[in-house]
Amino acid sequence: MAHSHHEHSGTQLVEAAQSVLTGAGEQWTAMRADVFEALAAQDRPASAYDIAEVVGTKRGKRVAANSVYRILDLFVRTNLANRIESSNAYLANSHPGCQHDCIFLICDDCGMATHLDDDRLTSALREAGQRHGFADVRPVVELRGLCNDCASS
Repeated sequence: MAHSHHEHSGTQLVEAAQSVLTGAGEQWTAMRADVFEALAAQDRPASAYDIAEVVGTKRGKRVAANSVYRILDLFVRTNLANRIESSNAYLANSHPGCQHDCIFLICDDCGMATHLDDDRLTSALREAGQRHGFADVRPVVELRGLCNDCASS
């Protein structure tokens, strides 16, 4: 069972992210915009160091990874980005403002990550957590393996 939502990309994604962030009472600063745009331009999960390098190049000066980490943490809290725990990397959320559980398929070879929704699976995980006394359970599942391209090469 799949969760349905509107996927954004390009300028629409940046505008949707800005709207969600300001709607959460946060400011959309130039630095936050640069970090989000750099993250959204990545085709694979990116580390704070990767993003700091891209933003630093754009700005023409060094950007500290610690500053980027703080912004990425804000983006995760406000559902603008997802954190891939197993690789300490981040992906822009292509549907900001849509709260749902996450399942990621991550290639161990090339690092590509695919996000999918399966409400039946994540509902079962949420219910198991609640049966064990946890409230506000939000499953984030990471499955590692080889993508089709890497498996066939």
